[in-house]
Amino acid sequence: MTTTDERIRSNKPAGNDIRTSRTMKDRAIEENREVTDDERVEMFRQQFFNSSLPDLPSIDGWHTCWLTTTNPRDSIHTRMRLGYEAIKPEDIPGWEYATLKTGDWTGFIGVNEMLAFKLPNSLYFKYMKEAHHDAPLREEEKLTDTADFLEQSAKASKSRLSIGEGNLELGDDREALFDL
Repeated sequence: MTTTDERIRSNKPAGNDIRTSRTMKDRAIEENREVTDDERVEMFRQQFFNSSLPDLPSIDGWHTCWLTTTNPRDSIHTRMRLGYEAIKPEDIPGWEYATLKTGDWTGFIGVNEMLAFKLPNSLYFKYMKEAHHDAPLREEEKLTDTADFLEQSAKASKSRLSIGEGNLELGDDREALFDL
């Protein structure tokens, strides 16, 4: 069976081929996408190619971080109740490429299941003091109380209790490394 319609005929003469090779079109596009050394240095500086997640730039007065949308014990909504705010492209100009296009967080900065968030520095420092100074001190007090109780019990039963070197400093006054 022969086809008379030139549009669908498969045995067209080579000289009449209207279609051009896709590789020829792509070559011109690729050749125009050359990255300069200065641009590569800037990308390296920004660490876009050295990390699964790019380093978020500083925002004056804010602590920035990546939060996951997949952890049920540390949900995004819990963090929002704690004062975290999702970062929008206008918060960090030049990051429009990382704006989510679909899903619940459309319009915010994100990479896969990770979302960029910010927290006021004043609140961030309070959280860090609680997590890394106050809470460990409370745990240390519990250990000191337990060690004191064991020492008194040992004396009452005329036994001897040996306190290890690492426990000798428990209960010493410690100051926070930063003031709020």
